Amino acid sequence: MKYTVIVEKGNESGYVVYAPALKGCVSQGETQEEALKNIKEAMEAYVEALLEEGLPVPTEIGKDTVELEVSAK
Repeated sequence: MKYTVIVEKGNESGYVVYAPALKGCVSQGETQEEALKNIKEAMEAYVEALLEEGLPVPTEIGKDTVELEVSAK
C-alpha cells in the first residue's frame, strides 16, 4: 500500500512527519531521512494493529493531492 506523508521542519530542530490517511500516525527524526524511516515503521505497525483487530485499513484510492497557491489581497 502507498500513502502520502507530510514532512515538516520541526519548530526547534529535526523533522515531524505524519500520514493523513492514518489518523494519529506521527513520527519524527533529526534528519528528513530518519523521520521517513521512523514514519514507515510507525505506519507498518499501525496497519498491522488494524489487521490484528479486524478493522478496515484506510486507503488513498480515489484521492488526489493538489498544491494550490493562494495570494493575500
